[in-house]
Amino acid sequence: MTTECKEPLDLIRLSIDERIYVKCKGDRELRGKLHAYDNHLNMVLGDVEETVTKQEIDEDTQEEFVKTKKRQMEMLFVRGDVVILVSPPLRTT
Repeated sequence: MTTECKEPLDLIRLSIDERIYVKCKGDRELRGKLHAYDNHLNMVLGDVEETVTKQEIDEDTQEEFVKTKKRQMEMLFVRGDVVILVSPPLRTT
């Protein structure tokens, strides 16, 4: 298997079986091990941590505050049309 990147999806291919970061629509962030993907960026992630961030306004004080929820999942299918960004693991040469 070559480690050369000629096309954008090559970067994803090189991240198979490694932990990646995925930013999704709806203020969702995922961190997990990439098991599979396709040309539509549908992905199967394992050992996933999902973080959902919501901005809410206190009705009494009108102050804005941020709520963060986290959950762990053993396996997750991510539909490609919700993906905004995929960050591969940091590589040092």
